[in-house]
Amino acid sequence: MQLDDLLQRYFATTDLSCVAPDTFAAGIEHCRVDLGLEEDRGKRFALWLFLHMFGSAPDLDVAFKSEEDREAARNFMDLLAASEGDGVS
Repeated sequence: MQLDDLLQRYFATTDLSCVAPDTFAAGIEHCRVDLGLEEDRGKRFALWLFLHMFGSAPDLDVAFKSEEDREAARNFMDLLAASEGDGVS
C-alpha cells in the first residue's frame, strides 16, 4: 500500500489541504470499516498505521488479534514518538 494511493482512496486527493472536514471524517470512517473487514495481516497493519497517523486508530487489542502485531504497532508508536522528540521537522 502506497500513501498516495491511500490518500486518494479515502480522501479523493493526495493534497490534504484541499479536503473538507466532512470529507475527511467520511474518509476516516471508510478506512476504519476497511480495517475491520481486512483479513490480510500486512494490509491491516498498513491501514492501522494510516489511521494512527491521523489520530483515529482503534486500540491495539481491538485492531490486532496477535500479540506480535500489537508489539509491532507499539514499536512503531515508540519510533514515531522518538522522532518527534528529535526536533526534526
